[in-house]
Amino acid sequence: MATYQLQLPLTENDIRTLRAGDMVTLTGEIYTARDAAHKRLIALLEEGKELPVDLAGQTLYYVGPAPASPGHAVGSAGPTTSYRMDPYTPRLLELGLKGMIGKGKRSDEVRTAMQQYGAVYFGAVGGAAALISRSIKKMEVMAYPDLGPEAIHRFTVENFPVIVLMDAFGGNIYEEGPKLYKREML
Repeated sequence: MATYQLQLPLTENDIRTLRAGDMVTLTGEIYTARDAAHKRLIALLEEGKELPVDLAGQTLYYVGPAPASPGHAVGSAGPTTSYRMDPYTPRLLELGLKGMIGKGKRSDEVRTAMQQYGAVYFGAVGGAAALISRSIKKMEVMAYPDLGPEAIHRFTVENFPVIVLMDAFGGNIYEEGPKLYKREML
C-alpha cells in the first residue's frame, strides 16, 4: 500500500496507479451528489438532455454538507453510504466519471463498471466529518438548489484525505483487508 498526493481531475495514469488500500490526498475540484441528485441526473439522460455539470473525468463525493460556520466554506461534511447511488452509478461511469468518494461496499454492477470504464472508489472516514471539512476551501452550488444540502455542489479541496476502497482492477479493501488481517494474526 502506497501514499499519493493527487491533483484533480484524476488522470488515466492516476487510475492505473492506484490500488485498494492506498492512502491518497486530493487537491482540486470535486462535485457532490447524493441519491436525489443522482435520480435527477439519470432522468435527464433518459430524456436525452444534457447534465447540468460535465462529469467526464470528474470525482463525485457522496455528501450532504452541513451549513458553514463563520470562517469556513462548509460545516460537517462526512460521507454518506454509497450503495444508495449504485443503481445510477454505472451510467455515470459510462459517461466518464473517474472517481467516487463515500463509505461502504458497492454492488457487483458498480464494480464491473469501474473495471470496464476505469474508475476508482475512495473512502472518507465518516467519523471525521468535521476534520474532513477543513480540507474544503470553497463550496459553490452547481445544480438543484431546491435539494438543499443534497444539491450538486462544487468543492475546491486541498489535501482531502481518502483511502482507495476499490480500484479499477477489481481490488477491494473490503475483501482484501480481512484476508490480510487473518494472515497477520496467524
